[in-house]
Amino acid sequence: MSTAARRRLAGELRSVCMRISRRARFENTETIAPHHFSVLARLEKSTATARELAEHECVSAPSMSRTIGALVERGYIARTDDPDDGRQTILSLTPEGRSTLRQTRRSRDEWMLVRLGDLTDEECEVLDRARDILARVAAR
Repeated sequence: MSTAARRRLAGELRSVCMRISRRARFENTETIAPHHFSVLARLEKSTATARELAEHECVSAPSMSRTIGALVERGYIARTDDPDDGRQTILSLTPEGRSTLRQTRRSRDEWMLVRLGDLTDEECEVLDRARDILARVAAR
């Protein structure tokens, strides 16, 4: 494939991936906002401080404080004092937060399943192979 063709493919793939991502993220906003979901998904992996979350999400500390406040208020995350540093608070996912993550993921998966419903078996097989390739691209 020529350099020009790869450049065109790069732009088209980026655009399509962004559209799919955006549509899937905003599909279930009545339960949880996309930025709230992102924080919950991060906390599912491990506990974190507000600063760590702000850095991970590339947002300001005040913005993350508002997000954390909303998630604590809804019972999705819990605050505990850091045993090693009394100035820090450790944030963790609650059972309600885990349940909300599962529910949101199921809803997003259902959204995608509906879109795959009109595809042929061959098209689904191509997407299955493309998924592995895109995962490798995303991991770089």
